[in-house]
Amino acid sequence: MGADSSESLLSVSDLRVSYGKVTALDGVDLDVQPGETIGVIGPNGAGKSTLVDTISGFLEYEGSITYRGQEVSESSTHDLVKNGLFYCTERRNLFGQMSVERNLRLGSYLNDGGEAERLEEVFDLFPRLKERRDQDAESLSGGEQQMLSLGRGLMSDPEFLILDEPSIGLAPVVLDDISEALTAITELDVTVMLCEQNITFALEHADRLYLLENGTVRRTGTTESLQSDEFVESYIGG
Repeated sequence: MGADSSESLLSVSDLRVSYGKVTALDGVDLDVQPGETIGVIGPNGAGKSTLVDTISGFLEYEGSITYRGQEVSESSTHDLVKNGLFYCTERRNLFGQMSVERNLRLGSYLNDGGEAERLEEVFDLFPRLKERRDQDAESLSGGEQQMLSLGRGLMSDPEFLILDEPSIGLAPVVLDDISEALTAITELDVTVMLCEQNITFALEHADRLYLLENGTVRRTGTTESLQSDEFVESYIGG
């Protein structure tokens, strides 16, 4: 898929973010078109989480980030969620002493109607959550908590879903479940930004990739073109 910024759902231009005197992002350019799955890959400390924190409205920045044509700095995080942007953080941010079902229903608090239908869709996608719907979130395994985080994101009926390291710390069998769910999500025409240190996982799902290193985009291109790129192969042990 091409990269025509005039049709982009999200457009990032010359993005710069600093923590005091430390530069975390330095001149990042990136775009996401409706229906794409974009992978942002790179090693730990590359700036991936800073990038998605900033896109989601949590950090001040220089440069430009527009979502649906509106500068992110001019919108509250509440407005971004209401306009279809949902961010599943690496930390998951679940309410541990609330039930699985209650956590899921909280994901739909800004939507009008359709909650019951979306809940059943999430349970179809993650049968284990249905089995544990009355359990407290803190009693779930790490993999089940990741499913719950994704499920809560889907309850918001997102147009644009940002996932930060969804594969981190998961056993292979659980990662397979997350992978199947992500495939199903993209088939619903949800636009996805997938930030991953696990480049193999990103290569499996993304249409295009941005390789981030030391706060700067070092490579960008289609998944097919970058699979043979020696720079990317160095990250996946190729």
